[in-house]
Amino acid sequence: MKNWSYISVFIVLFFATSCREASTLFGYDTVAKVGHSVLTGTEISAAVPKGLSGSDSVSYVESYVDKWIIRQLKLQEAELIFSSSEADIDRMVEEYRQSLLIRKIEQYYLDKDSNFQITDKEIEEYYNAHKSDFRLSSPVVKGYAVAVPEKYRRREWLLKMLRSPKAGNFEEAEQDCLKSNFRLVKYDDWVDYAEFLANLPLLRSANHEKLLSERGVQQIHYQSTYYYFRVIDMLKAGEPMPLFMAKDKIVRILTNRRQGEVIRQNEQRIRQNADNNGLVKIYVDSLNIN
Repeated sequence: MKNWSYISVFIVLFFATSCREASTLFGYDTVAKVGHSVLTGTEISAAVPKGLSGSDSVSYVESYVDKWIIRQLKLQEAELIFSSSEADIDRMVEEYRQSLLIRKIEQYYLDKDSNFQITDKEIEEYYNAHKSDFRLSSPVVKGYAVAVPEKYRRREWLLKMLRSPKAGNFEEAEQDCLKSNFRLVKYDDWVDYAEFLANLPLLRSANHEKLLSERGVQQIHYQSTYYYFRVIDMLKAGEPMPLFMAKDKIVRILTNRRQGEVIRQNEQRIRQNADNNGLVKIYVDSLNIN
């Protein structure tokens, strides 16, 4: 309680004055101490978010001090328990430091090069060479679906136009749907079959792949509405996916490949420079190679 009373007084002064002024009132900058570790008012000043005031500020500082104390106690206990493993810990810390530095220098190489623009030609070439790597996990289709009220007087005519193989008849039916404000959804590009089925009154939990076998106009009557739909084309699960679906993955692959090339080129550069300047020496005899 005595320690927290001291800290509470500091907090009040801390927010009433500057950190340095509050420290001066105490005669020193120490707020808390655990063993040889010291928490100063200057550190707290740097840690407190701007804009805090009143009880929020006091709560924040109290929490900060508490966490700092627990952290120091845990560190001291760890040093006591794992003192025999100090060499291993130092080794791990050094390995981590080296890994950080290597990641930073590699990122420096990449930022300096920054020529990672992947062209459509490169994407297409990679796709054609690795088509078997890009397989569909579910069917995709092209087609359309339209919802027509059963009382619509031209419904039979509309269905006839949709079924007609004559050029221009579908466009005429489409214009009629637009004028009548019917919900018509067209998929001229490949779309996941589940997304296509979302336009129809079907249970999502059921298997509707049998509908894929019919290439003509199909219909479903549900709650005073006729749903006309047609699967114009389809690709089954397991078949190569269309290029546009594989594009993002290919871009990532080609970008990673190009980044790897940049890093390898810089590795070769620094190795060549080091060899030329005599910075690298390999003592084969010391390796005990037979």
